Amino acid sequence: MIHSIGSSFKKYVDFQGRASRKEFWSFFVFFYAVSIIAGGLDGFLGTDFIGNISVLAIFLPYLAVAVRRMNDVGKNGWFILIPIYNLILALSPSKPEKREPDSK
Repeated sequence: MIHSIGSSFKKYVDFQGRASRKEFWSFFVFFYAVSIIAGGLDGFLGTDFIGNISVLAIFLPYLAVAVRRMNDVGKNGWFILIPIYNLILALSPSKPEKREPDSK
């Protein structure tokens, strides 16, 4: 799980390629765990900036991994804008990569 999250951060502006189901859901859980913890800190301290900064800091990597997941199931990244359909696609199994025949 840690490797998947680290991989997502390394490719935080890479909207091309594929993201496995494990990579997507690991980052999904991480994103919401950070959001809940930051929101709790904001409530405890009476501030608003901790949650806002933390969500802004990890929103772009989350968006990139979501688009790569849509690419992995064979759909365009714009499908993440359709609320229910993107959840169905995120739960879909990966499509095998098309391999080009070896030229000898």
